[in-house]
Amino acid sequence: MRCPDVLARLESRLAEPGTGARVVRGRESRRGRAAAVLILFDAPSVDAAPGDLELVIIEKSAHLRKHAGQCAFPGGRVEPGDASSEEAALREAREEVGIDAATVELLGVLPPAHVAVTGYDVTPVVGWWREPHPLEIVDEIEIAAVHRIRVGDLIDPANRVTWRLPMGHSGPAFVVGELFIWGFTGHLIDGLLTVAGWERPWDARRVALVPERFLHRAGLDTGQ
Repeated sequence: MRCPDVLARLESRLAEPGTGARVVRGRESRRGRAAAVLILFDAPSVDAAPGDLELVIIEKSAHLRKHAGQCAFPGGRVEPGDASSEEAALREAREEVGIDAATVELLGVLPPAHVAVTGYDVTPVVGWWREPHPLEIVDEIEIAAVHRIRVGDLIDPANRVTWRLPMGHSGPAFVVGELFIWGFTGHLIDGLLTVAGWERPWDARRVALVPERFLHRAGLDTGQ
């Protein structure tokens, strides 16, 4: 199957000057340690609408020191043997949930975005899952679950809220079924929906506290 039209348009949009900076706005690089994540879209057909797409989302294990329990994109730090952020994102996706790099076509690379709680500058790599295959939890220490989330559910204004923590931090969040997607991942999804032109108006005044399941139990992880 050739690249779906909706993702070909996203690829063109991401190639435009300044688009990537809009996605990671407010999180510009601070020369931190290098990491990368894979934002992987699956489409059922070449004429799929944005709402028909799916995103691969992982759920971190609850016992981790950082980002415990949070929903995230597959990814991790860039290792010395990685030739690029793209290679690092694909390697991490394979090591975490078994994604075969040969089945992925890259659509764009966003500027590094800073995550203060870990000190990493994370490069988001956007891809199309050309040949989807079953996923599995490979890294049972880091990963609690893997999900495929409909973009239609992310676009739905009824599923959008502003997350808030008692210490005052806040940002865009998505409530899909039992999942609460917030922090860095929520920020990236919000930015991508905006630059892709898929976003629908939603009420940012709807505020929700982050559920305990998706929050670092020590209360120190701001998701930032």
